[in-house]
Amino acid sequence: MLLVYSQIHTHTSITDTLAEVQISAFGLNKHWKEVPASVGIITIKQIEHVGTNNFLPAVNTIPGVRMEERSPNSYRLSIRGSLLRSPFGVRNIKVYWNGLPLTDGGGNTYFNLIDATQLSALEIIKGPAASLYGANTGGVVLLKSSIPFTNKTENHYQLAVNGGSYGLAQLQASWQYQTASFSSKLMQSNQQNDGYRQQSASHKYNITWLASYQYKQHQLDIISFYTALKYQTPGGITLAQMLQNPTLARQAANGLPSAIQQQTAIYNNTFFVGLHHNYSINQVWSTKAGVVLHQTYFKNPFITNYEKRNELNLGATGKLIYKKQLQQLQIAWLTGGEILANHSAINNYGNKAGVADTVQYKDDVYINQWFAFTQIQLSGKRFNVSAGFSANNQNYGYKRLTDANSAFTKKTTDIVVMPRLAALYQITQQVAFYTSLSKGFSPPSLAEIRPTNNQFSTTLQPEYGWNFELGIKGNLWQNSLLFDVNYYNFQLQNTIVPRNNADGTQYFINAGNTKQNGLEVWLQYHFFRKGSNFIKSVVLTESYSYQPYQFLTYQQGASNYSGNQLTGVPKHILVNGLQIDMCKGLFFNASHTYTSKLALTDASDIFAEAYNLLQAKAGIHLKFKKTDLQIYIGGDNLLNQVYSLGNDINAVGKRFYNPAAAINVYGGCKISW
Repeated sequence: MLLVYSQIHTHTSITDTLAEVQISAFGLNKHWKEVPASVGIITIKQIEHVGTNNFLPAVNTIPGVRMEERSPNSYRLSIRGSLLRSPFGVRNIKVYWNGLPLTDGGGNTYFNLIDATQLSALEIIKGPAASLYGANTGGVVLLKSSIPFTNKTENHYQLAVNGGSYGLAQLQASWQYQTASFSSKLMQSNQQNDGYRQQSASHKYNITWLASYQYKQHQLDIISFYTALKYQTPGGITLAQMLQNPTLARQAANGLPSAIQQQTAIYNNTFFVGLHHNYSINQVWSTKAGVVLHQTYFKNPFITNYEKRNELNLGATGKLIYKKQLQQLQIAWLTGGEILANHSAINNYGNKAGVADTVQYKDDVYINQWFAFTQIQLSGKRFNVSAGFSANNQNYGYKRLTDANSAFTKKTTDIVVMPRLAALYQITQQVAFYTSLSKGFSPPSLAEIRPTNNQFSTTLQPEYGWNFELGIKGNLWQNSLLFDVNYYNFQLQNTIVPRNNADGTQYFINAGNTKQNGLEVWLQYHFFRKGSNFIKSVVLTESYSYQPYQFLTYQQGASNYSGNQLTGVPKHILVNGLQIDMCKGLFFNASHTYTSKLALTDASDIFAEAYNLLQAKAGIHLKFKKTDLQIYIGGDNLLNQVYSLGNDINAVGKRFYNPAAAINVYGGCKISW
């Protein structure tokens, strides 16, 4: 587990606030040191300290977690190697926002629709969490936004502006209204970026409304947002092209046009609304229930076609909770379920220089997944034990409307039971030992059932596997040192991997079994806890991931890849962080990331070279009566490395690389009153 809790305007250290940090993962609501799981925590202060415009720098400080950006706003998220089956986007990971599912019935999450400023914290559960969160083998991301109630009516306003290299410009504004029974926050952001590479410009507009209403034993929370996102997709280039000119977009080759000729891009317009209801029946029983509705209009002019999708998603989730204190033993029982349904109308046309041309295919697709779960927790003075399981199922059907007399084809997975056992024992008041055994289940997503080759896969099977974990965490030397060290052994069956056709389109297959064992280390040491006249606090953070993953059995035609390194996963990632808080609101942060080489092909015959990334940010936080002002400057890739933060694995024509921006700087200010 990673704990990050940063403050730039007070002299309070991270360790002074540990009592306030609670983990909601698995419904525990426990102190971070009491949770028998590997969970990463990031607060909005951490995002502000190490970056400004997105989650990526803060997320990548968590051991075992890797977030990539192939071009501005084109994100991929991997937890312990789950990136293997995600050519783009977020798959095999469940995402929730204040208890409401953002992941749709097709298993996809548009993570890039969310603005970092909308959140107060993130929790990232690493490893299979199907016992309480349904279909996944990678993990779960819990997004949190809190608007506290106040005894008197209050209004708060915030305005932020920043800009930087390659045409970066962003404007944000918010209004927060709070009373004793109602709280509301309206946020708007507008961001544009010309991009480092050709055909990589982006524009994102978002407006979000969060609200909470409480009455007696009831609390109703509302999440609603609209995002209009456009980002161009430059595509992969070869190593020779990257070394000669890393700003190039995909070039014309083998009779196929270039990314610039085809005006390749993603257009995503999504409206989301969700309601979440908490009801305290009495001191023992309570319920939590939620419903979501979201509509997405999606367009993707690609090299070989122009795809248009209209997606309608519905979801419902509910929990019945029992909590009872028996002297020093606390009993908590949770049971409930979730259902997610997706209907997609998918049309493919020819792409004539960025304009939809002749119809190729028109498909009607229905896909849904549901799960039911139960879990019991027993907590004592020095221990915490939980046991639970879920029953999971996925169904989908499709019809190709452009085929004469086509029939509606249906497919369903068998109901699969996913158990989880976890235990924690406090060796001393400062140090705890924890272990868990869990099984994960992840059926193919809609983008894998109907991939970019536009052909439906009827043979692709769900992947599943057992994960065993062992760890120790705590604090020493009067809270000066915080630590979490864990080892995990994950054996994945029916591993889903992408393959590429000669024209660059993709399809997916089950690749047999993979061995994904690893070690994660997180250390944080605090100097100058009492501060001085100039230096108030100095915090050093070390994050290390050891991921020697490999294919166990993987036969593709005449090629045997068994024993090869898992594609797209670096064996070593080391992150060093430095945070200095000084007098008069001054602050400085720097981080260094070392990423080892990684295999770009299943054959492990081509590797992306290791690279070192250096980032820094400095600023001042001033307070004038009821007004807060923050001014900052920062820089990324300060060593000017030529590297790819997001590789296209198994790419045809050896177009593996999506070069990240060269050295770049940014600056801005934020005022709150």
